[in-house]
Amino acid sequence: MNDAAAPTASSPEPQLTYLTTYLAIDLSVTRLAAGVVDDAGKLIVRDRVATPSRHVWPALARLVGRVIAAAPEGARPARCGVACPGPIDRVVGGTASALLPEWKGFPLRGQLEEVAGLPVAIDSVGRAFASAEAWCGGGSGLRDFAAVLIGDSVDGGVVSAGRLLDGRTGNVGQFGHLVVEPEGRSCSCGGVGCLDAYVSARAIESETNRPLRRTPPSVVDTTGILLARAFASVAAIVDTTRVLVAGSVPAALGQPLFDAIARELTVRSRLPHLTGLSVIPVPGGGPLVAAAAIARSTLR
Repeated sequence: MNDAAAPTASSPEPQLTYLTTYLAIDLSVTRLAAGVVDDAGKLIVRDRVATPSRHVWPALARLVGRVIAAAPEGARPARCGVACPGPIDRVVGGTASALLPEWKGFPLRGQLEEVAGLPVAIDSVGRAFASAEAWCGGGSGLRDFAAVLIGDSVDGGVVSAGRLLDGRTGNVGQFGHLVVEPEGRSCSCGGVGCLDAYVSARAIESETNRPLRRTPPSVVDTTGILLARAFASVAAIVDTTRVLVAGSVPAALGQPLFDAIARELTVRSRLPHLTGLSVIPVPGGGPLVAAAAIARSTLR
């Protein structure tokens, strides 16, 4: 399930038969990535480019065309899934994220359906991560869990009774906008004190003026405390005792982060139904597998 282990677009796997495959697209601030993923969560082909400063849609359209053309015979995708920072604008069929202003108001779903010739589903990176964990990751076989992805932003999803929760606009899981410091830092959403403004990779590197791997112990400890407060609140609301965590921040900060989370949880999760609340690091299958999970869920 690791993106890095997959063949490139120029070297697809030959002479294989696939039951179902998905065109997967991941949009981030710095990168456009696309690939074809099979129904076991394995990347068959992939390609990516740096996000250009101008003409982003034409660059993505060309990338999608190359990936479809590079897919081996018998691996024609059935659907397309797109993962991008949320929230998602379901009416327009695109993203309303402050991190991707160039895509705001752009009818991405409709445009991709024309280019790819496939039905397209779009969701946030966090909800895509939750779907992927339920499909072929650490949440496989679990009926109830929260999944939180902590990288350039903080996003996630909630699986309850075996189903990813949607909400009124399909944006359940915007954990980065839980308020953890009421009079705190300004957030990209326009509010103040949001979790994202403290524990995202962007926020930590801005605070320390260092790369993530060199984050001082005091900041690691504070990051763990704020995450534990958020996790305890989420668990109390959605009635779960498992929080799956992945992303560049936990990968870089490592066990000291989870030790800080565990210490704070002992004083933040005293409700009887939260007994045994655990925060579990998972490797995650990669952004393209997560995007494929969006497409796969629409077939179920």
